[in-house]
Amino acid sequence: MISSYLDLMRESPVHLTYTLDTEEPVELGDFVSQFVAIGNEFERFVKEQHKDLAADATFFVKEVRKGSTIVDMIPGMSIAAPFIANADQIMIVEDFVRRWGSRIMALVDDKTQGSPQTKSELKDFSKAMLAVARDPNASSTLEAATFEDGIRQVKVAFKFNTQQARAAEKVIEHRQNELEKPSQDPHERVLMVFTRSDVHAAAIGKPSGEKVLIEEISDKPLSLTYGSDLAERRLKHEIREADENVYKKGFIVDVHTKLSSGKPVAYAVTHVHDVIDIDPDA
Repeated sequence: MISSYLDLMRESPVHLTYTLDTEEPVELGDFVSQFVAIGNEFERFVKEQHKDLAADATFFVKEVRKGSTIVDMIPGMSIAAPFIANADQIMIVEDFVRRWGSRIMALVDDKTQGSPQTKSELKDFSKAMLAVARDPNASSTLEAATFEDGIRQVKVAFKFNTQQARAAEKVIEHRQNELEKPSQDPHERVLMVFTRSDVHAAAIGKPSGEKVLIEEISDKPLSLTYGSDLAERRLKHEIREADENVYKKGFIVDVHTKLSSGKPVAYAVTHVHDVIDIDPDA
């Protein structure tokens, strides 16, 4: 693996370096999610801007130390023509880092122009915010760098911090809610209780067999889905932390009701306002 890494670093005219600085340990899922997001956005960028290219990225964990993790990413690009000039590869990766930064800042500033718009884009950028947003004082840096005469030179860099990540998360959640198309008018601040929860397999983003009851809407328990990533993470966290006691908690939520033949069949939770203790036997 060492020789493979060194060979790739020597052969590649440009590489991406991702640095995550945190005060607290990072959940592995949050850490990995960032590279899924960066990889997806890199492929998306190349496909949109350079239609004659196909792109992928290979990831190497370069260094892990207390409070900081550095990962080198080797962007791979292939073309139908015999070769692509090194200068062109460098320019493409530099442009990608600029786009990465501009799209994140568009979310931070709640600007529509230049920001992620589709469900898949918003989901990727939500993943990219996770590790930084959950830490009290974190930062994330993405660099496009080259090696010239054995000297590493940073061509373009973008850095964002915890405060910016949290601002972006709020905008992402709002836009995901806007994209969620309800079958009827949404219900705000209703009391939801679990009647069946996927307590032991509640990984983020995985389907589950959760059932909930919202008496203001229906007297029958219905399937639970998620209208935003933040709502999903909050509820999954409560399920994991509460274990069996989740049935003694009530959730004040905003939901969209899914209909089939005019009857409610599922709820899509878009926002969790509060969690309260209840007595199911009262």
